Amino acid sequence: MPAHPYTRALRSAVPEVGASTRSARIVLHGEPPDATSPPPGCVFHPRCPLAIDRCRAEVPVLAEVLPGRPAACHRAAEVLAGIEMPAHPAPAS
Repeated sequence: MPAHPYTRALRSAVPEVGASTRSARIVLHGEPPDATSPPPGCVFHPRCPLAIDRCRAEVPVLAEVLPGRPAACHRAAEVLAGIEMPAHPAPAS
């Protein structure tokens, strides 16, 4: 499982070949930030379903959350520990 909420959302959009059931898709609402005027703190916080006050104020640094598992996210350890991200059902095929 990815340690960053954005990576989890990206991976949830990839079709699963040969899977009998599809995992719930994580839908990110809103628009990506303006690259010429990024928001303070983590640039992903306006769209992150797990954002907290620290995310809005402090830029996360890339750090090893577990051996060989770096992430630039204040909540990466919680993500790896199994914190639930809001998900929306995958569209019917």
